[in-house]
Amino acid sequence: MEPIDLFAESVARVTHHAGVDEVGRGPLAGDVVAAAVILDPSNPIQGLADSKKLSEKRREALAQEIREKALSYCVARASVEEIDRINILQASLLAMKRAVEGLSIQPDFVSVDGNKLPAWNYASEAVVKGDSKVAEISAASILAKVTRDHEMVELHQRHPEYGFAGHKGYPTKVHLEAIKTHGILAEHRRSYGPIKQLLKD
Repeated sequence: MEPIDLFAESVARVTHHAGVDEVGRGPLAGDVVAAAVILDPSNPIQGLADSKKLSEKRREALAQEIREKALSYCVARASVEEIDRINILQASLLAMKRAVEGLSIQPDFVSVDGNKLPAWNYASEAVVKGDSKVAEISAASILAKVTRDHEMVELHQRHPEYGFAGHKGYPTKVHLEAIKTHGILAEHRRSYGPIKQLLKD
């Protein structure tokens, strides 16, 4: 007798299944951004995958298609100040909670990328590597990454000497050298090691 996949069985009975993912735990700057998506089963989107495995051009095209075809989507965030105050894990969970709560259609089941769930009352399950296993999480990861990348490009336009358009806030050699040369911006996360060390110095 085949074992019963209770997760698959529960999702099969769901009317509105949301996926949620966040982007931006590792960078030294900017908000952590989360997205939640409820896809329309009657209007499928081809090519959904982990956003990190897609080219920028493909992500942009899919993000537009998700916005056009999804039954509901919401992009939310936790600020740099919140990241510094409650830590990046809690800020990521908060951003995901805000994204799901912001959906115009409230889901009856939520799939969350990773191994931890936000504090909420939704029926839900954490799915490790969910952005490559669950279409709704893939869609959320794409929306979150495209949104945050755009914000890093905007930050680059305000402060081109830091190179945000290239490194997207991650702690690259170029970024760290720029911080040493030009100083710490309001958008930098002061609780992160490299920034904390520079503040001490």
